[in-house]
Amino acid sequence: MSKTKVLIIDDSALIRQMLTKIINSAYDMEVVGTAGDPYIARRKIKQLNPDVLTLDIEMPRMDGLVFLSNLMRLRPMPVIMISALTEKGADITLQALEYGAIDFIAKPQLDISNTFENYAEEIITKLRVAARVKVHSRTVLKKLTITPKHTADVIIKNTSLQQRFETTGKIIAIGASTGGTEAIRALLTQIPPDTAGIVISQHIPVNFSRSFAVRMNQLSAMTVYETKDKQVILPGHVYIAPGDSHLLVKRYGARYICSLNQGEPVNRHRPSVDVLFRSVAQNVGPNAIGVILTGMGDDGARGIKEMHDAGAVTIAQDEKTSVVWGMPGEAVKHGGIDHILPLQNIVDKLMSILQKK
Repeated sequence: MSKTKVLIIDDSALIRQMLTKIINSAYDMEVVGTAGDPYIARRKIKQLNPDVLTLDIEMPRMDGLVFLSNLMRLRPMPVIMISALTEKGADITLQALEYGAIDFIAKPQLDISNTFENYAEEIITKLRVAARVKVHSRTVLKKLTITPKHTADVIIKNTSLQQRFETTGKIIAIGASTGGTEAIRALLTQIPPDTAGIVISQHIPVNFSRSFAVRMNQLSAMTVYETKDKQVILPGHVYIAPGDSHLLVKRYGARYICSLNQGEPVNRHRPSVDVLFRSVAQNVGPNAIGVILTGMGDDGARGIKEMHDAGAVTIAQDEKTSVVWGMPGEAVKHGGIDHILPLQNIVDKLMSILQKK
């Protein structure tokens, strides 16, 4: 089997060295070259014909965003951004995703040499997905320490769904991962300002979720927040889970409120889509609409089935328009999806469902 060829573009010799070590430890990948700036990278892309790139944002002679823009215009190929966990890094990374980068890896700010290897599993998995674009390999390196994969039970118990729901406002619950920031942007820029309240769980680091909410608020006719605990959910408003907290929807009288929880990661994620969807199933029931978008893995597949069983209408993004058809594909396999739709058709379906409810 031929190995996935990776080209590393980073001005830090330490980062190049550590990424090379991590990537070459994978049985199905090899680093075919490294470049300290985009001009060297441009030559090596022609010489080495890599399958996927890792690309730093801040580099000499030409920044990563300019290079990415030119690359996607002249020679489109899978790119994983290496991004600093700072507000500035988050803003630029979100732009990179808009330009066509598949995903990003958050680079630690302190003690890089001792902490970067903790990202080995994430780096290898994201590179595998990026290289194939829509094919996710579940293979895991044997020598890596794998964190426990908790279910939503550690945050919210799976109680009986045979309960009655008083008529209250409607809620749209959205879950996403890889490729999700762009899919969510596509939805929010089309949704009218008086739409039912929207709650979102997107796999994203904390500084990135804040910048993402600000960016979406600038682009959407709705008002978009990074959610705060006990925030009342109102029509015309969007509530994005912070990158370090699970988002749950709870009842408070006739109202719905956001509840933040910093318990165990679920499906190795916090925020988890399963946690959000279960809380919506239990507290909103048939007054909800569930939407599961592009993403790697299976987070959300069980939760949206619980929403479906509680009477909610459920939608999955189709395989063709998903960057990775992991989460929506697993949701379909679990039997919890009413409609499988291209991304560009989801908003029309949402509006149609809301008018009938």
